[in-house]
Amino acid sequence: MQLSEQEIVRREKLDKLRALGINPYPADLFPVDSYSKQIKENYIEGKKVVIAGRLMRKKNQGKASFAEVQDTDGRIQIYLNRDEICPGDDKTLYNDVFKKLLDLGDFIGVEGELFKTKVGEISVRVANFQLLSKALKPLPLPKTDSEGNVYDEFNDPELRYRQRYADLVVNPQVKEVFIKRTKLFNAMRTFFNDKGYFEVETPILQPIAGGASARPFTTHHNSLDIPLYMRIANELYLKRLIVGGFDGVYEFSKNFRNEGMDRTHNPEFTALEIYVAYKDYNWMMNFTEKLLEYCAIEVNGTTDIVFGEHQVNFKAPYPRVTMADSIKHFTGFDIIGKNENELRTAAIEMGIEVDNTMGKGKLIDEMFGEKCEGNYIQPTFITDYPKEMSPLCKEHRDNPELTERFELMICGKEVANAYSELNDPIDQRERFEAQLKLAERGDDEASNFIDEDFLRALEYGMPPTSGLGIGMDRLIMYLTNNQSIQEVLFFPQMRPEVRETQTITLTDEEKEVLALIKKAEKITLLDLKTQSGLSNKKWDKTIKGLTKNNLASVNKTEEGLFVEII
Repeated sequence: MQLSEQEIVRREKLDKLRALGINPYPADLFPVDSYSKQIKENYIEGKKVVIAGRLMRKKNQGKASFAEVQDTDGRIQIYLNRDEICPGDDKTLYNDVFKKLLDLGDFIGVEGELFKTKVGEISVRVANFQLLSKALKPLPLPKTDSEGNVYDEFNDPELRYRQRYADLVVNPQVKEVFIKRTKLFNAMRTFFNDKGYFEVETPILQPIAGGASARPFTTHHNSLDIPLYMRIANELYLKRLIVGGFDGVYEFSKNFRNEGMDRTHNPEFTALEIYVAYKDYNWMMNFTEKLLEYCAIEVNGTTDIVFGEHQVNFKAPYPRVTMADSIKHFTGFDIIGKNENELRTAAIEMGIEVDNTMGKGKLIDEMFGEKCEGNYIQPTFITDYPKEMSPLCKEHRDNPELTERFELMICGKEVANAYSELNDPIDQRERFEAQLKLAERGDDEASNFIDEDFLRALEYGMPPTSGLGIGMDRLIMYLTNNQSIQEVLFFPQMRPEVRETQTITLTDEEKEVLALIKKAEKITLLDLKTQSGLSNKKWDKTIKGLTKNNLASVNKTEEGLFVEII
C-alpha cells in the first residue's frame, strides 16, 4: 500500500499515542448528552455539557487554543486552557496530545461548560477531552486564503460519489439532501398510515420478472437449482395481497433494471407502490395530487420549488391531458384508430427513429416521449393511454382502444404511473399473450413469461382496484433541486476504480525534486527538502504531487523517513 507523507506522519502519531498509554480506538461508551444545534438554540451560561465529534479546526496559541468540533448537527467552538486541562505538573495531555498528536478529522469527546467569547460566539470551555478515534487519512478539506478565496474544494463528482463518507463530512449541504429524502419517506408513510393503509414487504428475488416492461438482472438459486430475477417491480405481489383481503397496501421497494444509466436513471432505484381496493384512476389522481402537495410542505415547508431554471408549484389540483390530445397538440397527428403501419409511417415522418420490433404501444410511446413529454414543466396528469402500452391496466370504460391509466409529468419527466387495475383474468391472459408475441419479435422489454400464479390469483377474484407507482429518487431530485440522480443516492452505481496508465505533466519544482531523488537514489525526506530550497508551501505541494502520481515514495525505516524513486 502506497502511503502519502501525511499518512505516514499520522501513523507515527498513532505509535506515539500508544506509547503514552492512550488507546486511539477505545471501546468504552462515551456519554454524549448535548449537540451543537441544541446548545446554540438553548444556550445557558455555565451549563455543563458532554459533546463528541470530529476535530475540524485547530488554532494553537501557546497555553490556550481554540478548535471546532463537528457533530451530527453542525459545528461548535471549543476553548482549551493548558492549566485547566492539566492542573498538575504534567502538561502532556495538552502540550503533546492535543497540540502535537491530534489531527483534523480525529474524533474526540469533550466535557466542559458553556460560555460566550468576547465576540459573542457560543463555545465550550474544555475541562477534559478524550481521543475517540484516530483518523489515518487526511480529510479533503477546502482551504481559504487571507483574501477569502477558497481552494481545493472537494467537488469532483466521481470522487464525491466514490467517497460519499468524505463528501458528507466536508460538504454539509450534501447531508441536508439525505435528511430531506428521509423526511419524504416519513411524510408518505404518515399520509398512508393515517388513511389505514398497510405497509408490506414482497420478494426481491422472483421466479418471474413481472409487473413492468424492463430488462431484468438474473441470478441462480443453488439450493433450488432454479434461475431467479432481481425484482423489476412489486406490482403483481401487491395485487395478490388485495386478492387476499387487504383493502390498501403499500411498499417502498428496491427495484433493479438492467438498462442504461444516465443523470436520471440508476440500475438500482427506489419506488413507492400503493394499491387501494374499490377505487379507480380518477380517485387516484385526486389522491396523488394531495399526497404530493402534502409531501412538498413536509419536506420544504412550501409547495413552491425551484428545479434548475424552472419554478414548480406542487399545490393541487393538477391539469389532466389525454395522451391522444397531447400528441395531436404537439404534432398534429391523431393516434386514435390508427393501425401499426400508419403509426410507424407517422413516426418516421416526425423524424423518430423506429424499427420492426416496435408494436403500436412502443411507437406511440416514442411519439409522446420525443415530441410531448419535455413540454410539461408544471405537474400534469397525462391520461388514457393506448391499450398496447399498458398490459396490466383496465380497458377504458368509454373507449376500448384505451386504458384507464395516467402518468404524472413534472419538468419533462415521468414521476408517477397509475392505473385502474385490470382484474379480468381472461383479459389479463390475452394481454400477457400479446406481450409474448412482442418478445418473439425482438422487443427485449416485453415480458416473455406468463405469470400463471398471478392469473390464478385473479381467478379467485380481485375487487376493483387502483394502483400508483412513484419514482422516489426522481421525486427527491425535484424537491432538493438536484439535476443528477447520483446526488440523491448515498452510493450510486459506478464502474470499479481502475488506475490507468496516463501521461503525467510535472511542474518545474516536481522535475527538479525528481532529479534530486534520481541522483541520490536514496535520500532522507529532510535532506531532500533542504536541497530543494523550496518554501514550505511549495515543498508540500511538490512532494504530494510526486507521491500521488506514483513517481516517488516516502518510506519509514528505523533510520527515519526516506524518499525513493518508484
